[in-house]
Amino acid sequence: MSKLTGSILVVDDNRMNRLMLARGLEQQGHQVSFAENGRQALEMMQNQAFDLVLLDIEMPEMNGYEVLEHLHANPHWRDIPVIMISAVDEIDSVVKCIEMGAADYLNKPFNPVLLKARVNASLEKKRLLDKQRELFRKFATDEVAEELLTSDFSLGGKLVDATVLFCDIRSFTTLAESQSPEETIELLNAYYALIIDATASAGGIVSLMAGDGLMSIFGAPLARADHRQQSVQAAMQMIAHIDLFNQEQALLQRAPIAIGIGIASGAVIAGFVGTQRRATYTCIGDTVNLASRLESHTKVVGQPIVIEENTRLGLDSNIQVVPQGEVQIRGKTQKVNIFSVPVERIG
Repeated sequence: MSKLTGSILVVDDNRMNRLMLARGLEQQGHQVSFAENGRQALEMMQNQAFDLVLLDIEMPEMNGYEVLEHLHANPHWRDIPVIMISAVDEIDSVVKCIEMGAADYLNKPFNPVLLKARVNASLEKKRLLDKQRELFRKFATDEVAEELLTSDFSLGGKLVDATVLFCDIRSFTTLAESQSPEETIELLNAYYALIIDATASAGGIVSLMAGDGLMSIFGAPLARADHRQQSVQAAMQMIAHIDLFNQEQALLQRAPIAIGIGIASGAVIAGFVGTQRRATYTCIGDTVNLASRLESHTKVVGQPIVIEENTRLGLDSNIQVVPQGEVQIRGKTQKVNIFSVPVERIG
């Protein structure tokens, strides 16, 4: 296992304390910076990223409690672990710091072995959070990822107005049977990369990938008034991406692929589902089911993109639609007015 090191900010008005802390931390391979008070610490954090803060409580200009308040209020700083190091050993002070967001608390004079253990534990927590942030950004825009990561995590959901997009590869089973598993995996990786790129560029988030199918959400977790427009633009970009991909497939003498996309807009329950150990952000509701049914209906109308009336009402004049009439969708008691979205094909 590789040694875990990080960039640590030591905030203490006592020069000797700073030097003593720095010597031990630097011997462990950490990069150490110093601040003499809380105000200076916040100024440094504006310009430099830190993995951990060691924070004294009693300091001039701005004490440790005030620094904790600023860190907790800033969505970019609240995930940085803070270990309080103070001569104040009253239990009320310890409780107050933990309640304000501190990761840990050590009394002066500190035990170097215990300090090392606490520092390593805090850096491991920060490393896991950074990995989570990186993972989110693989499936969503930076804006959406930040919204997910800076909001308080809780299982459950809330009612929101959003748009849901389903996409899958036509005749995928037949295609998979005609080639090796390695070729199928390579094709799926390329397909997902293209579809995820189109989703992210339009401000959506990929919620589900299963086999050759994919579900994207627009308008949640980050609310936006143009989620209908953005979802259809994403769908049109997906078609363009696949057309270019098929040109490459032809050069490699490989079979082209075709995709179908169904889009529906309306009320959904969006949020995290699962357990505290393993959860995913998704949405449920009649709108989700309708989008899935519309994706299947693209085979019936012979068009790659099919939307319903609610989605169409959110489109501007730059996006043309073709009425496909009212159809009976499985699971719906009333017929649904649907439209196809014509796209210019490449190649």
